[in-house]
Amino acid sequence: MTEEKTLSSHLVYEGRAVRLRVDTVEMPSGRETTREIVEHSDCVAIIAIDANDNVLLVNQFRKSVGKELLEIPAGGIESGEDAVACVRRELQEETGYLPRKVERLGGFYSTPGYCTEYLYLYLATDLIPSQLHAEDTENIGLVRVPLSQISELIASGSICDAKSIAGLLTFLEYRRVRSGLVG
Repeated sequence: MTEEKTLSSHLVYEGRAVRLRVDTVEMPSGRETTREIVEHSDCVAIIAIDANDNVLLVNQFRKSVGKELLEIPAGGIESGEDAVACVRRELQEETGYLPRKVERLGGFYSTPGYCTEYLYLYLATDLIPSQLHAEDTENIGLVRVPLSQISELIASGSICDAKSIAGLLTFLEYRRVRSGLVG
């Protein structure tokens, strides 16, 4: 597969969280077309497991879809910030817990058809209470869900955002492999 050659790039919008650019590209066939690309900083997505084998999820209103979603904690990596430091900060802000143990599980692009955002997936365990208030987290509710109920919540559509589904399924497979249930 041959890459598309960028002929020109035009910044259309620059906001607090995203930039939008339109690239004119040349296809491998020689045909020209455009690509609309949302530039977004990389983020962390966190599978937080407490001492009772509960997954810490957050319930928050998402204006873009007009409803509350049940999600794994996540957030943007700030300029110059280490991903693990971001995991600790975001988990504190969104759940009120600080992980003593953080382990990388992998990562994935959120919507590669039009967005640059990459999510680094981490497992956070050995949680201790550690409240850190952030200004934009006042409408986030903490929900503890037994790990045994996660698959059912995904199948029923109660958990319906891509990062949460991808992160939780990755964790369930990681746990299955670690417990020796491979096959």
